[in-house]
Amino acid sequence: MEYFAHESAVIDEGCKIGKGTKIWHFSHIMANCIIGEDCNIGQNVVVSPQVVLGRNVKVQNNVSIYTGVTCDDDVFLGPSMVFTNVINPRSAINRKSEYAKTHVGKGATIGANATVVCGHSIGEYAFIGAGAVVTKNVQPYSLWVGNPAKQLGWVSEYGLRLSFDNNRIAVCNESNEKYKLENGQVSKI
Repeated sequence: MEYFAHESAVIDEGCKIGKGTKIWHFSHIMANCIIGEDCNIGQNVVVSPQVVLGRNVKVQNNVSIYTGVTCDDDVFLGPSMVFTNVINPRSAINRKSEYAKTHVGKGATIGANATVVCGHSIGEYAFIGAGAVVTKNVQPYSLWVGNPAKQLGWVSEYGLRLSFDNNRIAVCNESNEKYKLENGQVSKI
């Protein structure tokens, strides 16, 4: 194997797991998942059927990633965060045909104990604070906190708050990268 799986991990048939990935204690990787290279799947994680994780995705302990979720490269999923995949679940009603998709863009961070309600997209490099409940689409480079989550500001690719000048330009102090705020959206320049 080109990846590591702890002896207590369960990996169902049909999964594709990239080189250098590590899967830790008591995690369950369900059928037909695609997990990229150099990922880290923490302890007690469930990855439901057909989930797709890009390269270098970090999944912390006790995370639930349900069918319909895709994550691009370099995504961070904080401890005990959870995705949903049905808007109105009922135990007695089978809604597997109603799974809603959720996409997480490159480099995004979702903090500890956050919940992402299905059917929404998290933009690249967005930052979702610990305990936030995401109930709508999240723009790239945006910072969201609270329940329900609300946008608090903007962040750089390094996850640092951005302050825009009168020309709507911000510089990340750590990297000297520049960002422009235009028409309510941030882009790296």
